[in-house]
Amino acid sequence: VRSAARPGGQPVYSFGFAHQQSQAHAHVPHHPQNDPSGHASANGNASLANGALLNHNHHAAYAGNVGVGVGAGVGVGVGVGMGVLQGAQHYGNPALQNGHGAVRAVAPPPHITEHWAEQLRLHKESERANATMTEQHQPHYYARLRASENKGIGGPPPSANGGGKPGDDPDDMRRPLAVEKSTRRQDWNNLDLSGQGLRNLAPALFQYDFLQELFIASNKISMLPAAIGQLRQLRWLDASHNQLTSLPVELGMCTYLKKLLLFDNHIRDLPKELGSLHQLEQLGIEGNPLMHEYKQVMMEKGTNALVTLLRESMDEPIPPPPRPMITIQEDVSPNLERIKVFTWNVLCDKYATQQTYGYTPSRALSWDYRKQVIFDEIRVQNADFLCLQEISTEAFKEDFSPFLAQYDYKGVQWPKSRAKTMSEKDALGVDGCAVFWKNSKFILLDKQLIEFASIAINRPDMKNQHDVFNRVMPRDNIAVICFLESRVTGARLILVNVHLTWDTALADVKTIQTGIMMEHVTKLAEKYARWPALKDKKQIVVPRAADDPADPAALPPVEPAPSQEYRSNTDIPLIVCGDFNSLADSSVYELMSRGRVDPDHEEICKYQYGSFTRVGIEHPFSLRDSYTHLKGTPDQLAFTNYTPGFADVIDYLWYSTNTLEVVELLGAPDKAVLQRIPAFPTYHFPADHIQIMAEFVIKTRKEGKKVVEGEFGSRS
Repeated sequence: VRSAARPGGQPVYSFGFAHQQSQAHAHVPHHPQNDPSGHASANGNASLANGALLNHNHHAAYAGNVGVGVGAGVGVGVGVGMGVLQGAQHYGNPALQNGHGAVRAVAPPPHITEHWAEQLRLHKESERANATMTEQHQPHYYARLRASENKGIGGPPPSANGGGKPGDDPDDMRRPLAVEKSTRRQDWNNLDLSGQGLRNLAPALFQYDFLQELFIASNKISMLPAAIGQLRQLRWLDASHNQLTSLPVELGMCTYLKKLLLFDNHIRDLPKELGSLHQLEQLGIEGNPLMHEYKQVMMEKGTNALVTLLRESMDEPIPPPPRPMITIQEDVSPNLERIKVFTWNVLCDKYATQQTYGYTPSRALSWDYRKQVIFDEIRVQNADFLCLQEISTEAFKEDFSPFLAQYDYKGVQWPKSRAKTMSEKDALGVDGCAVFWKNSKFILLDKQLIEFASIAINRPDMKNQHDVFNRVMPRDNIAVICFLESRVTGARLILVNVHLTWDTALADVKTIQTGIMMEHVTKLAEKYARWPALKDKKQIVVPRAADDPADPAALPPVEPAPSQEYRSNTDIPLIVCGDFNSLADSSVYELMSRGRVDPDHEEICKYQYGSFTRVGIEHPFSLRDSYTHLKGTPDQLAFTNYTPGFADVIDYLWYSTNTLEVVELLGAPDKAVLQRIPAFPTYHFPADHIQIMAEFVIKTRKEGKKVVEGEFGSRS
């Protein structure tokens, strides 16, 4: 038993079972939990509701599977209700009526379907609960019920990993599975404010963004505030027996909802945004004057059919404002060469299924629609280099290459290693990494594929170790390296595009993949530093794009400069970008930014990976994350991956600080637009990742040498 003083001087007692709350998400843990003890009640004079906690037992055996509901003082005339909340059958006097005077909109059909029978059963239970609270004057019905039913009941804690094993990766699933991981301690995740005569819900309630169950039934609430959308973890919301006439569109943000009960209100229409509630199993609408079309669908086909109808009839929203370019350096010398690098995980069509992205309308999820939005964005940004992840061989050949050729791009692509084991037809659907460059500006000197599993299994210090076989080898991720030269200045550049494994349980594997990549880049850079100068360097005329009225023939020809010479591997400008599936506090980020990860790092110390875990992993380059320039500013990037269970930065654009400087960065999506978008992809955001882009200048070399060749060939 713990007590804490209220601002008004009255103590609040919390009878709680200690347990760890686990949250499932798409990539890595992300939602910081608010400590409820840190929140003051909305009303300083709120009082403890009598009888809300009955015959409460304190057994450690409950710890794994029960939560504690604490009725915080919010709204008008509110008290505090406490009790153990755990799903079970309701009780009450079936003869009592709710006394609410709600309207029945449509009479049930002669043949009652199983869907409507379940609706009527739930409605009857709701009426009993309402009668108990309004006629018997016993509020906090659900807290009381759960406390009574859970007395003496215990059970094992839920599985910490959803029953899956690290490394399980079905061929058609690259999206992260629900791998749970303990976050900040949270002793309760449900709240019962039912039967208290509330007319409004105070803003303080919506600071409890960890809530999974919220009961506000049998009150006098006439409106749910838009802030309800902040409770993204809700699984159960009961707002029955109130005075609601409509629902906020922001309710569609609560995509984890499984049970939404709205019995006996005055709701006539439903917002289309409820179509995002793809996990909804029970929608309680009986006792509302709901429009006939929706009621009929519910009666005949059930909740899932109605949610699908709402989702598929959702209007395409107004396009968001363009993402701004944020200036990092001003007054940059016009004599310095600028290069613009763009990276994006575009979501392979194979993975864009309704099963995974059930909150997205099917039209917005179709490849024909998404690829046009992707193409439009690429055309508008007009980068010199494009590094794209999850590009299938078929999409590269049939879609991207023909389209981008109109805008002066050439490219290379490799699929993941599994393609080697498939038929030619099946291999076309395997995704991989692609790099495109402006052909009029750059010449490709060399291209290399890094297959992490193949390299690891053939390393003398790794090939006999079990962790390599069990953890690294099953992951067929790749990286692509391109070595290019500027036609105009002769400057050379190493460009790396990588996509690491997604699994949150394989943080060590991501680090090993990064170590292998940087080790390979180091060796190749030594080779590239000795790469001979070009002897035939033609100035290519830019082909005119279909919608470009300018005449490229009018552009004055530029005399190509000779190839530049580099003394060491670290002298060559280096850019490493892609989907790292790692947060800023990971060993992957540490390796890239610091140039080293020690063998005792918590993410790798428990495994055996040859010299990597004996002496550590390191690389010689001075790399920096481009977007650290925005850290701590209003323009800081909040996420690059946005799904219902996760929103954080996992895509990066690294550059060598001794050779390059950041001039501009592509800013974040408009925050106001995101208030009504529960997750990506959607109509104007065609992938679950967003694109990031940086413009660099190549620094002047202090003692740079030129390798002058006699002939560069004729210009064309």
